Amino acid sequence: MARAGFYAVESGKISFRHDGHWYNDEERIENPRIALLFSRSIRRNPDGSYFLQVAEERASITVEDTPYVVTGVENDGGGGFNVVTNDEVREPLDPATLEVGDANVLYCRVKQGEYRARFLRHAYYHLAEHFLTDDGEHFSILIGGRRYPIRIADAVDSTDAAGSKPPLRGVH
Repeated sequence: MARAGFYAVESGKISFRHDGHWYNDEERIENPRIALLFSRSIRRNPDGSYFLQVAEERASITVEDTPYVVTGVENDGGGGFNVVTNDEVREPLDPATLEVGDANVLYCRVKQGEYRARFLRHAYYHLAEHFLTDDGEHFSILIGGRRYPIRIADAVDSTDAAGSKPPLRGVH
């Protein structure tokens, strides 16, 4: 017997897009409880592709950019920040992992550095208030008395490995 809800999207193509929303085919999944369930059920295959695992049921998914997005940024009370991801998990921001990709999209590492997360606009603007620059081209953030450069992302998606990158240029 089919389980309610999961088989309903079995025939469609499930995707998580850069806007931070889930889609079945081209239709946005509007139910916040289903979207949260999907966000909490993301798993990665050894080949780097993604799937949803709900109990013993699996469904292949397409991830447009990153499997997680930063939906919020909160002050941690100690001079640093916590990020909130689409699965509603709060975790400390590792400022050493901040990087900027194409179109000045900000990313960081989450889930103990295992995944790359894209900042949604609201979260980006909250954090950007704390960016520093000496020359208008190289940006950094000051956390706990230490200055962390915000780096340019490699042209190749760095989902599986965080590396050293050159300083950020031209972010406004």
